[in-house]
Amino acid sequence: MSNLDFKNQMHEYSLWRAKLVQSIEMYQQWRTRYDMTDANSTTTLLNILNNLQADRITLAFVAEFSRGKTELINALFFAETGVRLLPSAPGRTTMSPTELFYDEAGGSYIRLLNIETRLENTTLAEFKKMPDRWVHHDLNGNSPRQMQEAFKELVAVKKVPREVADELGLWNEREAREQGLINPTVVEIPCWRHALISFPHPLLKEGLSILDTPGLNALGTEPELTLNMLPSAQAIIFVLAADTGVTKSDLEMWLNHICLARGGKKQGLAVVMNKIDAMWDDIGGAAAYDESIHSQIKTSAAILKINENAIFPVSAKQALLAKVKSDTVLFERSRLASLEKYLATNILKQKRNILMATVVRDMGFLLNESSHLTNKSLTHAVEQLEEFKKIDFQNQDMTGKLMAETRDKQNIYMANIENFQASRRVFITQAKMLIDSFDSEKVDTIIEKARREIASNMTTYGMKQNIRKLFDELRDLLQNAIEITAETSRLVKAIHKKFKDEYGFEEIEPKLFSIKPYQVELEMIFEEGEIFRSSTKTAMTEQSIVIHNLYSTLISNARDVIRQAHEDSTAWGNTALTPLMQQIKDHKKQIENRLQMLRKINESTDNVAENIAHLQAQVEPLKRQRDELTMMIRGMRLDAYSPDSKID
Repeated sequence: MSNLDFKNQMHEYSLWRAKLVQSIEMYQQWRTRYDMTDANSTTTLLNILNNLQADRITLAFVAEFSRGKTELINALFFAETGVRLLPSAPGRTTMSPTELFYDEAGGSYIRLLNIETRLENTTLAEFKKMPDRWVHHDLNGNSPRQMQEAFKELVAVKKVPREVADELGLWNEREAREQGLINPTVVEIPCWRHALISFPHPLLKEGLSILDTPGLNALGTEPELTLNMLPSAQAIIFVLAADTGVTKSDLEMWLNHICLARGGKKQGLAVVMNKIDAMWDDIGGAAAYDESIHSQIKTSAAILKINENAIFPVSAKQALLAKVKSDTVLFERSRLASLEKYLATNILKQKRNILMATVVRDMGFLLNESSHLTNKSLTHAVEQLEEFKKIDFQNQDMTGKLMAETRDKQNIYMANIENFQASRRVFITQAKMLIDSFDSEKVDTIIEKARREIASNMTTYGMKQNIRKLFDELRDLLQNAIEITAETSRLVKAIHKKFKDEYGFEEIEPKLFSIKPYQVELEMIFEEGEIFRSSTKTAMTEQSIVIHNLYSTLISNARDVIRQAHEDSTAWGNTALTPLMQQIKDHKKQIENRLQMLRKINESTDNVAENIAHLQAQVEPLKRQRDELTMMIRGMRLDAYSPDSKID
């Protein structure tokens, strides 16, 4: 009756993520216990843990007005409250984009951002870091009725002079004429630009986040929704009305916003054909009903160019009523179960694979390094033990010769360490040049100049030219860093090769830095911005506030790309030589241990057996160290998600 499968799968996902966090924490403790930790690896692991603990599965629901989208959300997730939690009755359309999640630190609340903030040169992401700019209402998570009352703010509207609506990007002359509004002096607009809702619902506590996005008007005038929030959602559920099929505005939303947000890919994208109950015909009966639904699905799939299996016919109204009344027959008639199954299997599985791929990417190198070093230490200890068992330590000349050879190795090693330190100093200088090429002050200078030029030329053409100029300068910045990156990478490879060739160090392929991902991302931001700018809605309005908000979003996104390049290059510069330094440290320890053991045997040949036994005892902790690591890697099951990984 309820969305039991989704709740169960969500709970399983939450438990799996918790176990993964526990395994990574154990690995972090393992590195500390065996003196293999360093500041950079600690930072890497802490970042991974923070990202896992903050992980959310975001489902974005998008539709034109009156498609029953909010009713669908109520039916899917909040039916057990026994009320229509989010306002979805006739005439009660959600006016502002709304995010639902659980903020453990902040508790239960609804925060509302005034519509007038559209006039400010601040993005929604930036506003979210300014809690004092939001109207805050506490929620009682134990009282669905109180929350239901508070959520009425989501449909709040107010009347303003037409000029104000025009300035806010909420007035369109052609659309008004189509609705019979001729030169009104006052028009109705939403009170709120955005809403944030937090309360301790079981699904929200386990990491579910819901984005409820109102119609084309909101998507067409809030670039951040299309360019940032929808692309970051794990799945987009696009809602149509079964009785109307794909309307002109539905298709415009699909082409200019949904497909743009998904980059043309259909992964993590479902279409819900809601209100199938409106197609029931008492005369035609069940057969005609099924045929009508199938015909509408076929037509809609052809228009949207998607597989018919990606369209889910449902009646959200029947599903909500069925769950509240525990009516199994009505629930089956609502056909909601197939959508719930899709969310429970496809979407959660997809999210799990993505999350694991990210963990493998971020910490696979550390695990490979740990595995190589641990195996090398164990192999060396076993080889030395077998060697010492065969040596005639009663022969003083033999012992002296072994000590002399080991001291020679130590002297050569120490001399070459100085060469390594010299190479490392060159690398640090080279890496700093790379990091400085993405320096925030340099980027901010370019961006602030672009902002001033856009502000001084508010024509659409002028702003377009200035944004092109900005992206050209950022492209040049990335291009200039390519040569530095190549030289730095060559240096890293040369240092690794030297120690492999001269000391037989384990061949750990050095982690190299590439500019390409940031170049690709920057181009995508620009291209998506151009698509949004030229979409019907934006081109039709040509309102400076919409274009200005678009360019503010593009500038913010571009700054984030360069900032990420700066952070990643800094992290890479700090860690590129770490595996080699760990091997050097281990190599030094091995030589010193060998010398110490030879001295003991040389000083008292009577206790050779005792010293051999001591050496044998040292092998056991190394085996335990290796076995613990193997157990943790198996516990993480990273190998199942990374076919190209070298994790042992």
